[in-house]
Amino acid sequence: MPVLDALESLAELAPIGADDVRGGWSRHLLDDADRQMRAWFVRAASSLGLDVEEDANANQWATWAPAGAEGPAVATGSHLDSVPGGGPLDGPLGVVSALAAVSRLIAEGHAPAHPIRIANFAEEEGARFGVPCLGSQLLAGDIDTDRVRGLTDASGATYVDAMTAAGLDPAAIGRDASRLEDMALYLELHVEQGRQLAPLEAPVGIATSILAHGRWRVTVTGRGDHAGATELDSRRDPMLVAAATVEAARGRALAAAPPTRSRATVGKLQVVPGGSNAIASEVRLWIDARAEHDADVRVLVARIVSDAEAAARAEGCELTVAEESFSTRVEFDPELADRIGAALAPTFGEVPRIPTGAGHDAGILAAHLPTAMLFVRNPDGVSHSPHEGASDADIRAGVDALTDALRALTGDR
Repeated sequence: MPVLDALESLAELAPIGADDVRGGWSRHLLDDADRQMRAWFVRAASSLGLDVEEDANANQWATWAPAGAEGPAVATGSHLDSVPGGGPLDGPLGVVSALAAVSRLIAEGHAPAHPIRIANFAEEEGARFGVPCLGSQLLAGDIDTDRVRGLTDASGATYVDAMTAAGLDPAAIGRDASRLEDMALYLELHVEQGRQLAPLEAPVGIATSILAHGRWRVTVTGRGDHAGATELDSRRDPMLVAAATVEAARGRALAAAPPTRSRATVGKLQVVPGGSNAIASEVRLWIDARAEHDADVRVLVARIVSDAEAAARAEGCELTVAEESFSTRVEFDPELADRIGAALAPTFGEVPRIPTGAGHDAGILAAHLPTAMLFVRNPDGVSHSPHEGASDADIRAGVDALTDALRALTGDR
């Protein structure tokens, strides 16, 4: 049986979804690039002799269950989709490393007492339909299925359209209790997002927690008009309100940051009609807000919205706000982290424990089963960008760490 090399696999995936406009990679739920990534997952897992299936929520699973491996599975994996113009490792590193680790265990003759199941979760980034960790949320029953079926992408296509075109039944989505019960735990490897490991000179780390975070859509409605013919004092320009909201996000987060590690970002904006010589009639923008605790996020967003509403009143515009997603603070299972730390100690010594400000499928599953994360050092800390990276040596170290962890967690008959 071949041993899958993580670096070779990442190189094989590199042409898929390469974005010539934004730079980086754009792979969104069930678009052409995502379908190619999913087809690669099937080929790679099948080449290792794993059983591959797709669930009703568009998540893919590859299972190694040799004779004698019984009971709930030890699950691992990540996602293969990306943000628009994202980096090469956010998501794919975890999936590729999981396949590489299992191929090593097979090659060394490991006889697991429990099956190992590898996940490729659907729409983790939420780039197409606006809801992050959509596949894992559906699996866990953490999101209303009617709401999901009503989601639309930027082109106006619905989630139902996308699922139907892919040959999946949108009526069948939702909580998968039997699959949840058949997982003893979940361990996700991910490239570090932020720069905590480099100062510690550590190639890998173990996650402790995820900040509370959410996304809010702000719609500002003004009056479209001519950029040259309309006097400044008679305008109702929603772009001014949008600009005030962007400034409020940074200012309010800075004011709250020392005690709560708060962050607020406006990274997406849509202008209607979008002409360079036209005053906009409507602007939509999205606030991403994060903080140490759930209440901190709520307070932060309320203050940003209050500032935005004041700007809207001053400009004579209307403003509405809709919450698109909210994820509570996650504490990863400390006992599982200890088990993983002990498994890694012979090779890595004492592995650092670090928090993260980024959401993950592991964070969704943490409310339903013991969950942990491994991070691979990112020397610059850059993520969700084409400049995201990790050295070849650290990627190999990540595979080593995941292999050691899976070996220990599955036992040896």
